[in-house]
Amino acid sequence: MSFIRGCLAFIFYYLNLLFWATPIIILSPIKLLPIKILQTLCSALLVCFASNWIKVNGVIERLIHPVKIHLHNADVELSEKEWYMVIANHQSWVDILILQRVLNKKIPFLKFFLKKELIFVPFLGMAWWALDFPFMRRYSTAQLKKNPTLRGKDIEITRKACAKFKSTPVSVMNFVEGTRLTTEKHNKQKSPFKHLLKPKAGGLAFALSALGDHIHKVVDVTIYYPEQTPTFWQYICGEVKDVHVHISVSKIDAKMRGDYQKDRAFKIGFQQHLNQLWIEKDAILETMAQNHTAITDKNNTEKTNTTSSP
Repeated sequence: MSFIRGCLAFIFYYLNLLFWATPIIILSPIKLLPIKILQTLCSALLVCFASNWIKVNGVIERLIHPVKIHLHNADVELSEKEWYMVIANHQSWVDILILQRVLNKKIPFLKFFLKKELIFVPFLGMAWWALDFPFMRRYSTAQLKKNPTLRGKDIEITRKACAKFKSTPVSVMNFVEGTRLTTEKHNKQKSPFKHLLKPKAGGLAFALSALGDHIHKVVDVTIYYPEQTPTFWQYICGEVKDVHVHISVSKIDAKMRGDYQKDRAFKIGFQQHLNQLWIEKDAILETMAQNHTAITDKNNTEKTNTTSSP
């Protein structure tokens, strides 16, 4: 049954993607017209299509492979009229589905920083561009040493790409660990955190610098899978019954804004601030894990007592 459920879910997810992506691709050339009001209206319509795509994904989930999401700190104040940087721990591609389900229609449509080369990906590249996903260009340390004049240009290019966010609220997603958590990666890093990889401060600092003063708050999301970290296939097959999500919101203050490459004092301070956030996130995950273990032990004890009763 789980295999059949997974096949049905995949088919419906794929059809839903085609249904909403097609008008996004068709309408995207309108944004090339040098008419500001037309570009703005088109962007709003395209985001509406994308939000509805996520909403229908939620319907598919509830009908075929229902998942109960336990929200912690659910009374946190969120708004579709605010600008946000969203950060989260990263364990599986399922994280993106969870984030979209939890945050859709509560904050502006989630967007990701993408490498500039990805704009040439057939079909998807045009859709990402149409939805105003910011494309960024990063220069390696070797490139900067070879050509010092490139220093700072990556920030400037990305800042120009984000200029459209001045007048339109946006949520930009950043997986601070840079990659998905695995036991192998955790051991290789010798991570000081029990449930997390080391946070990469440079990427977040770069994103905040590119967005400038347009982004006002950080939405910090912590995702915990009680049983095991699922793959996408396990998720759509219905093998995930519960997911715990903790959300907190904080303002982006002066200590999170600066030149990460040139200002050493700011760099050290930013790393310390992010490390403290990760200490708190690790503690939240540990509390969730302990609570899950306690509940599981209690249920097993009650089941044993019931079985052994005459």
